[in-house]
Amino acid sequence: MIEKPHHLPQRLGLLPATAADPFLDGDLLTGVRGRGGVDLAKLVEPLSEDDPRWGVEPLRELVEDAMHAFQDRRTEADAWLAPRLHATLRLTRREATDRRLWTHLALAVAPDYVAWRHFSRSKSKIGSERFKGALDRQCFSRLWWAAEMFRNGGDYSPVVAACGNQDLIHSALKRALIDHRPTAQALVGVLGRGVATTGRDIEGLMTAINAAGATLVYDVLAPDEPRDPEALRRWIAEAESAPAVPRHSLPAGPPEEPVPEESVVALTEFFADLFETAPVRGGRSRTEPGGITCP
Repeated sequence: MIEKPHHLPQRLGLLPATAADPFLDGDLLTGVRGRGGVDLAKLVEPLSEDDPRWGVEPLRELVEDAMHAFQDRRTEADAWLAPRLHATLRLTRREATDRRLWTHLALAVAPDYVAWRHFSRSKSKIGSERFKGALDRQCFSRLWWAAEMFRNGGDYSPVVAACGNQDLIHSALKRALIDHRPTAQALVGVLGRGVATTGRDIEGLMTAINAAGATLVYDVLAPDEPRDPEALRRWIAEAESAPAVPRHSLPAGPPEEPVPEESVVALTEFFADLFETAPVRGGRSRTEPGGITCP
C-alpha cells in the first residue's frame, strides 16, 4: 500500500484537476505507490504566505493519528476525522468549494490516507474521485462539508453521529436542503431514534423530505437563528494561536448560536411521521398492508 510521501510540501496550495490527471496512474489507483513529489509541486499554485492556515504539519499529524487509531476499522475513521479536520482547516464556505485545495491535500500531502481509507478490496483499486472528485465524493472535502453541515454551532457531536452512517452523509451532501440547519439536526435526531437505519431507509427518507419540501417551507415549520458571520470570521482569524485539536475529546467549532431546540424537536417529529407514511424504494409502504413499490 502507498507509503507516506517522501517529499511533503510545507504548505497547502491549489492543484487543478487537469494538472493532477497525469499523476493518477495505475500505480497510484491500485495502491502500489504514490506519485508526485517535486514534479507535482511545480504545478501547484501557492496560497498566501501570510496565512497560517495553510500549514501542512497539523493535517499530516491528523491523518497519521487516524490511520493508527482505526487500522482495520477504516469507515469508523470518518466520524473521528471530520470534526477535527474542520476545526484544524478553518475555511470559509467559499474557500471550501475550491476543489483544487482538496486535490492538493489528497495527492501531495496524504495520498497514503486516501489509499488506506478508500481502497476497494472488491475492485482492487481506489476511485480517482477520491483524489480529485466532487465535493461530496473526494476523500477530505466530503468530511469537511459533513462537519460544516451537521455541526450545531460550535458543537461537533452531531457530526460524529452523522458520519457514523455512510449512507446518511452520502445522501445528505448531495442535497442543498441540508443547508437548513434544523433539517440537518433533525436528520441526526431521526437517526438516533433508529427510525431510519438502512441505506434504503435513508434514501427513501431523503426523497420524501425533498418532495415535501416542494410544498412545505421548512424554515417556517422550524425557524433557525440568523447566522453571525462575525463569529466565523473571528474563529478563522484565531487559527494561528489555536492549539492542536484534541484527540480524545471533540474540538470546539465556530462559536455560533446553536439551532433552536424547539425547531429540532418539531422537525424531528415531522420527519419521523413522514418516514412512517412514505414508501421506501424497493420496499413496502408502512401504511398499506399490500405496500407500494417505488419505481
